[in-house]
Amino acid sequence: MLGSGFIGEFHTLGLRHVPDCRVVANYGAGAERREAFAGRFGSRPFDSIESLCADPEVDLVVVSLPNHLHVEAVRAATAAGKAVACTKPLGRNASEAFEMVRLVEDGGVFHAYLENVVFGTEMIRMREMIEAGAIGRPITFRAREGHSGPHAVHFWDADLSGGGALLDMASHGAEAARYLFGKDVAVRDVFAWGATLVHGDRTTGEDNAMMIIRFEDERAATCDVSWSSKGGLEGRFEVYGEAGRLIQDITSTPLRGFIERPAGYIGEKADVDTGWVFPVPDETHVHGHDAMMQHVVESFRSGTTPRETFHDGLVVNEILDAAYRSMSSGTWEPVARATAPVAA
Repeated sequence: MLGSGFIGEFHTLGLRHVPDCRVVANYGAGAERREAFAGRFGSRPFDSIESLCADPEVDLVVVSLPNHLHVEAVRAATAAGKAVACTKPLGRNASEAFEMVRLVEDGGVFHAYLENVVFGTEMIRMREMIEAGAIGRPITFRAREGHSGPHAVHFWDADLSGGGALLDMASHGAEAARYLFGKDVAVRDVFAWGATLVHGDRTTGEDNAMMIIRFEDERAATCDVSWSSKGGLEGRFEVYGEAGRLIQDITSTPLRGFIERPAGYIGEKADVDTGWVFPVPDETHVHGHDAMMQHVVESFRSGTTPRETFHDGLVVNEILDAAYRSMSSGTWEPVARATAPVAA
């Protein structure tokens, strides 16, 4: 496990129910954090990405690091001949994603793109109902994702992370739209708006953004994202068809309470720990991490291609690159296929 922070813990917890699989090694920023992670999950802490990837006990490397370290991590994993899975977004831009695709293909190693939203129980059920013809042909898709701001410092540095709320959150919506519409239909162009409306003292990246993705067959998907939405994490996904609609909210929970004393972790991006709270009973499962990690490990073991690969991550980065160009130009921008890798 490369990354001993928030998403690294989510990915590790996602392995809880996978038979004969365990985290044997971990790396992360700071010795104290690495040691704490190792103590919690029974792994061996490493002080470099390269040494972890070279360890003979490691079969599969999971990249749960900040965006600017993804290329470096994939390069180290492929140099050691290890299978690799990487969290979203694959790269800070399509050029970085292209380089990572090149690395895994040249190395001939197994690769998986860790997009948890499309592994959520409700999202999978939506896809099954669409395939069964329940709502007819899907026509439009809408995603709304928001919270009051990132939990880690590196997210706020737009140069380091590669962008703001759009890159961070609309990567989910873009891939969910492809999953529900069908990946056989290519994305044609994108129109986007973004601005720094609230957190100008913390970032130069956009803290609110909207993106319209237009597919080759004229169908459209809208992604509305925010880093200034108070009241906890939002994650709603809706698909509208010729004969109906399907709506899910991954942040809804049947559990609620009014508490005067903190009870510990409530849920991702919860803004308060007393008063009215809405705890998520099994967040790792609800957000798709359990099913995603199980699928990745089982695909690796069986030598089959996983549902989400680095090629999917590259397409998402190409969509987001077009969105950032549209923010600047104020016009629809075509989704261009990446053709050149990033410099080492």
